Amino acid sequence: MASMRRFNTAGPCDPEMHYMLPPEPRLPEARGLVAQNGYFVVHAPRQTGKTTTLRALARTLTAEGTYAALHFSCEAGEPAGDDYVAAQRAVLADLRGRAAIEFPVELRPPEPWPASTPEHALSDGLHAWAARCPRPIALFFDEIDALRGESLRSVLRQLRAGYPDRPRAFPAAVVLCGLRDVRDYKAASGGDPSRLGTSSPFNIKLDSLRLGDFSEAETKVLYAQHTAETGQAFSEQALARAFELTGGQPWLVNALARDVVEKLGMVPPTTITDEHLEEAKERLILARQTHLDSLVARLHEPRVRRIIEPLLAGTVLIGDAYDDDFQFVRDLGLVAPDAPARVANPIYREVIVRALATGIEHQVVLEPRRFILPDGRLDLRLLLQEFSAFWIEHGEVLESGIGYHEVAPQLVLMAFLQRVVNGGGYVDREYGVGRGRIDLCVRWPYRDAAGVRTWQREAIELKVWAPRKPDPVERGLAQLDEYLEGLGLDRGTLVIFDRRPDAGELAVRTRFEESRSPKGRKVTVLRG
Repeated sequence: MASMRRFNTAGPCDPEMHYMLPPEPRLPEARGLVAQNGYFVVHAPRQTGKTTTLRALARTLTAEGTYAALHFSCEAGEPAGDDYVAAQRAVLADLRGRAAIEFPVELRPPEPWPASTPEHALSDGLHAWAARCPRPIALFFDEIDALRGESLRSVLRQLRAGYPDRPRAFPAAVVLCGLRDVRDYKAASGGDPSRLGTSSPFNIKLDSLRLGDFSEAETKVLYAQHTAETGQAFSEQALARAFELTGGQPWLVNALARDVVEKLGMVPPTTITDEHLEEAKERLILARQTHLDSLVARLHEPRVRRIIEPLLAGTVLIGDAYDDDFQFVRDLGLVAPDAPARVANPIYREVIVRALATGIEHQVVLEPRRFILPDGRLDLRLLLQEFSAFWIEHGEVLESGIGYHEVAPQLVLMAFLQRVVNGGGYVDREYGVGRGRIDLCVRWPYRDAAGVRTWQREAIELKVWAPRKPDPVERGLAQLDEYLEGLGLDRGTLVIFDRRPDAGELAVRTRFEESRSPKGRKVTVLRG
């Protein structure tokens, strides 16, 4: 019988409705900090489980009878902007509304809030509530970074001012939860470089906790709940591939499984394979649901582009501005939290490139079936010949219209490839800081002579000949050698885009050459 529970991709998890991990172990330090009457910060990218975890902790603390612990959102204060009076009204209204749902009458705030000056409405309200509440109060301010400018300043200052009066006359514990650590909150949204007017806007904080992604073991535990309730198993290869594709990002882990389960159905319960997950990954990328779309919308923000463009190009990140920009992009969840600098997971890596190349892909007019050989294999040589003709005719115009100018040629080629491969095969991409290249592995399914479905794999390395630099062909051949060895292939393609001002006309410099790697592998070199 089908389970009543589902993999959740929208809003907080409910244990009666959704498969979910026990929330408290995901943030083990939080309970101890509350017990110390601590004021602290919890931050993580969107849709990683912050609300689920903190709401569960607040309810547990209240149920145990030790605290009046309340989780509520500051999001309603966002439209107020710098109008701190309106922002405080919105925050107090949401606080009261959540308390009416979560608490018995004796634990709720006073009705009405006490008379106060506009500058102190929040602190006066919290003082009055703490004085009458029979338990110490623990408040979880979710979406704190929805508040901006003077509104955010006002809330932080009032919390700081009331801190010495805790626990008898002010909340004993306060948790600020958002995308970023509070030390990085800006005075306004949109990248305003000014900070909050103090070197430490919340200098009473005891700690900053980052809610992490799922581990591989946790991903398996989550998927096992579905198997236990339905009998529908995930193969070991599928479990490994799910973690590899998502990097444990909670929304992706749930979205991938939800897509597979809904597409396969439950009668009879079919074992989920790694191939099912590959197909689900493609559907997620093409559908670009809200979570993915919100990340894509950020790609053309200057501070995001300053990090993602060098990652794509394989160059290095340097300078103080890069440090702050990198922290911002990491807090968005686009890049991994640990070294080396890289996009957080393969799905994001794919989404970024496809989003940047979508406009180009729509301009590629060709019939993909032309590139299929009689035996079902992909004719890569013909595909590259068609690309070279396309590049000669349209390359300069397309380059000038791409915001990510440093990687414009690579994006054009990847868009052309994607246009041909869509609907049949896959293009796996590897890129990152310091690599100096983009590696592509085209995987195309076909049936061998015995009728067995197998995979054709083709390796392509993309490099740029930069101004005032030597011809990168030797380095490229050596790098391609390493890539081919890792894939177990004996031949590949090296594409070199010449970006020197004196490189000459595209029609003259675009040509094919045959070469050998240092270890003797056959290499087709396409210069453009």
